[in-house]
Amino acid sequence: MKERKNRWLPWSLAAVPIAFFGYFFVYPLLTVLVTGFTSTGTATNVLDVLARPSLRGIAWFTLWQAVASTVLTVLLALPGAYVLGRYDFRGKSLTKAAVTVPFIMPTVVVGGAFLTLLGPDGPLGIDLRRTIWSILIAHVFFNYAVVVRTVSAAWERLDPSLRAAAASLGADRWRTFRHVTLPLIRPAVASAASIVFLFSFTSFGVVLILGDLVHSTIEVEIWRQATTVLNLPAAAALAVLQLVGITSVLWFYARYQARQAVQSHVAAVRTSAARPTGRRQRTIVAVNLAAMALLLGTPLLTIVARSLSTSGGWGWANYSALREPTNALFVPAASAIGNSLKIGLLAMALALLVGMLAAWAILRAGTRFGHSLDVLIMLPLGTSAVTLGFGFLLALDRPIDLRTSFWLLPIAHALIAVPFVIRTALPVLRSIEPRLREAAAVLGAAPRRVWQEIDLPIVRRALLVGGAFAFAVSMGEFGATSFIARPDVPTLPIAVYRLLSRPGAATFGQAMAASTLLMIVTAAGILVVERWRGGTAQEF
Repeated sequence: MKERKNRWLPWSLAAVPIAFFGYFFVYPLLTVLVTGFTSTGTATNVLDVLARPSLRGIAWFTLWQAVASTVLTVLLALPGAYVLGRYDFRGKSLTKAAVTVPFIMPTVVVGGAFLTLLGPDGPLGIDLRRTIWSILIAHVFFNYAVVVRTVSAAWERLDPSLRAAAASLGADRWRTFRHVTLPLIRPAVASAASIVFLFSFTSFGVVLILGDLVHSTIEVEIWRQATTVLNLPAAAALAVLQLVGITSVLWFYARYQARQAVQSHVAAVRTSAARPTGRRQRTIVAVNLAAMALLLGTPLLTIVARSLSTSGGWGWANYSALREPTNALFVPAASAIGNSLKIGLLAMALALLVGMLAAWAILRAGTRFGHSLDVLIMLPLGTSAVTLGFGFLLALDRPIDLRTSFWLLPIAHALIAVPFVIRTALPVLRSIEPRLREAAAVLGAAPRRVWQEIDLPIVRRALLVGGAFAFAVSMGEFGATSFIARPDVPTLPIAVYRLLSRPGAATFGQAMAASTLLMIVTAAGILVVERWRGGTAQEF
């Protein structure tokens, strides 16, 4: 009886996550694939899309700009990864948190920051709007944290005795790095590069704002075909093409990681990371920290400064104007703040509910079922948000038409946020001693009572981390929201984009004010995560 109950429990727990992801992720995605391959009449298919020179050019631009963005990001971020991996210094934890903030920033905020910094009225005095350089620089800014955090984590765990042995054999610093360090950190570099490539390949908000449709990625063209040209089959065909590209990258990366896997001695962080000694090491740390501050801090400070700049000098006029109606929005921009907060809280609650049910089901299930469920729930992280939003438009008209429902927004945001909840909660649940649950069960406690008295108190801190991530993700989500947000219920990222798309210094100032508010909220979310995560999310 007990064995049958244990087998039944994971399935009952997994019912809600499977139904949620099946209807709101798998079904829309399959609808996009079917539409892309089976369109008729005036519709198009994947081969027709590839036959169009203009769309082939967009596909080629998407590919090469992603490669260029990846190479530049890796080259510029490796010195920072070296410093955070090799040296221990005062303020290192705060530096890691600050480096992570730009990655959590909404893409519309990043686009607005570089529109301000590299525009004709920017402090640099150059105009790089509608150029590939502004897009590449913005991608480096956005993805810098991926390389720094991933590679530094591998670097600081390298056994220092390996470098000492190479030095004792007469190897200089360059030969030691090339023959000892680089082979050991290469898998981490490849992992970070693959993530940067995927984010650049599916870039939407940055390219939409800085490229201004002069430069378009496949992601932007899907949005344009679906919302402006109203050619849904062409958008579906492009989505299929993008999915093929993403799947190919993931497949090649998995093969590469399998071939490049190496074994080495792993040292504790406190053993590998050492205090900088001597003028040379202190200079290296100081120069890299200054470069990080310049690269990551300047665009964000530019947004704040521009939001306070008015025709009459410095002041809060742009913030006050957010309460007034504009021709860019059907409602005052301040309403978008309330909408985003409400949607963010609902998405957080939904993500916590679905994520915890899934995490507990993965924990209690067998290896095969648990792994399959884990993979299903992680898939949204590797799927284009624009493709997902487009799938909502195609699929969610039956049995109930949800396409104009307010609830579709928190559902879409929760879909993207659930993986963050699982990645923070599951390691903690796995760390709980099974004998605690068994003792409670022997004493007659039902599974619900075991959860309330044992699991929940231990996992509560991880839930705070996952909830903060979910809220930050919801506040900044733009790709899927651009398809499903109603004109009278804009979110803050939608309001920022619409204000940026209207000419005039007044609306631009309001856009910067709204971007500042959005930046503060998302930065607060990631700082809460760094403050509370501690030892709860080491696998995340």
